[in-house]
Amino acid sequence: MSTFLWSRAEPGTDWTPLDRAAGRESSALLRLWRGFMTARCFIAVVLLLLQAIVFALGQALQPIVVALTGSYLVVTVLTARYSLFQPPVRRFGTAWLSTIGVDLVVFSTLQLLQVGSINYTPLFALPVLMGAVLGTGTVGLGTTAIVTLLLLAHAGWYWLQQQAEPSARFVQAALTGTGLFVVALLAHELARRLMREEALAQSNRGAAQMHALVNDLVIETLSEGVLVVDAQGQVHAANPAADAILGQGLAQLALPFALGANPAWAPLAAIARSTFARRTSQAREIPIAQAQGAPREVRVRTRLTRAAERGIDSLCVMFLQDLRELEARIRTEKLAAMGRMSAAVAHEIRNPLAAITQASALLSEDLVDPAHRRLTNMVQQNAQRLARIVDDVLDVARARQQRVLPLGEQLVLDPTVRTLAEEWVRQTQRQGVLLVLEAPGTVVRFDIEHLRRILVNLLDNAARYAGAREGSIQVTTRLNAAGRASLQVWSDGAPLEPAVQRHLFEPFFSSESRSSGLGLYLCRELCERHGATIGYERRTLAASGPEGNEFAVVFMPGEGGLTQ
Repeated sequence: MSTFLWSRAEPGTDWTPLDRAAGRESSALLRLWRGFMTARCFIAVVLLLLQAIVFALGQALQPIVVALTGSYLVVTVLTARYSLFQPPVRRFGTAWLSTIGVDLVVFSTLQLLQVGSINYTPLFALPVLMGAVLGTGTVGLGTTAIVTLLLLAHAGWYWLQQQAEPSARFVQAALTGTGLFVVALLAHELARRLMREEALAQSNRGAAQMHALVNDLVIETLSEGVLVVDAQGQVHAANPAADAILGQGLAQLALPFALGANPAWAPLAAIARSTFARRTSQAREIPIAQAQGAPREVRVRTRLTRAAERGIDSLCVMFLQDLRELEARIRTEKLAAMGRMSAAVAHEIRNPLAAITQASALLSEDLVDPAHRRLTNMVQQNAQRLARIVDDVLDVARARQQRVLPLGEQLVLDPTVRTLAEEWVRQTQRQGVLLVLEAPGTVVRFDIEHLRRILVNLLDNAARYAGAREGSIQVTTRLNAAGRASLQVWSDGAPLEPAVQRHLFEPFFSSESRSSGLGLYLCRELCERHGATIGYERRTLAASGPEGNEFAVVFMPGEGGLTQ
């Protein structure tokens, strides 16, 4: 920035690129322009009133002077009202002639017409200042030189008219011109400095606004709750995560509000007071009462900002973190590491497990004792169960390696879903399952065994949390607005916590201690391998119906190919 501020002026002008850029958009120069236009109108009014005063004092009026001052008033008013100014004035062109040039002509004419009566020399300061402030250095100095020449010409004209000693008049004109040159130089430098300061202020303000927007966006999207508290315990800012963690209608409160006004937040107010009293950061784990349900364990960390100015105290920035979510994330990372190890172990288990299954089958062929056959059947059943677990673990490892399947079989969706759902009901003896099939004749490309695994997994999850009434689990097929078929499994279970929702489809994550946490992850992987998508939402089946959890699978069209 400093290099650009002090860059060398281009040939023929002392204005740098920054000066010109600031001049085109400088609100300060526009304000100065309006000030000069107002000053010209005021001077025109004064000149006209001066003629009236002269007439009132008994002196004869000069019609040409009255006409000149009246015309000057009209021109200045029209120029101030309709002229479009684009600072700075870079040459002696239209902009210069319509303002400064008009002033020079009028003031010079008045000086000539009333020689010895009134001295109009002070009025020449206005065009000099206009040229120096609103124009380039060349325009400012050129205007001053013209004014000086006009003053010398007036002195010569006075000498010719009066036949008096010319030295005093010429010396006075020279001194006046010298003073105007000094004023022009100083005014021009001050104008340049004003423009640079304004350009720098605009740049800094733009950068500050950009940083403020970025900071707001970062705070809004943080998973941690953020509260900004002053020394009096007033909350000046809070992000959505803080509302989700604290509850109690935080988002509906108008800022600023007293943190200690809600009894549930009294521990937070105490931590803020301790932070200001000790002038050091604090870190604690405290329970926060919720509007519904048990208190939530929250980790609170505080930091003090620097005091911006004298007399302005620091602010306490309070970071809130839900310990349950933190523990779930740590548990997920641990289980993910264990899952990688489990995949290697499962691969080694497969061979001896296959040998056990084969040996049990061979042994059962020679057994005639029913008790012995029951034992071998138990061995085979448990070996098959272990084999399925091993397959699940290995599927996790293989899922990322095989992202796209070759073209699979075409399934008529409604009959297939009905068959698979009825099989699950017969095996589990689960009551209250309702089928609503609304996609007749719709064909999708999907491997039937993979669809069975997805549907069984979703129904198992639904049965774990749903009630026992009729319709507590509902399996639905339908066509969406885009013509794509979908499969929904809805249950009337309790809503999932936000911390659980964020990790639903991650491997080895489960809210149940006895679950492997692979079911929904494998469902997502199988859907993606067939070009389908799976998602979760909390929804109500009808306007007055119960609310529940729904997992929806959206298929790709059956006539298309399979893509990732």
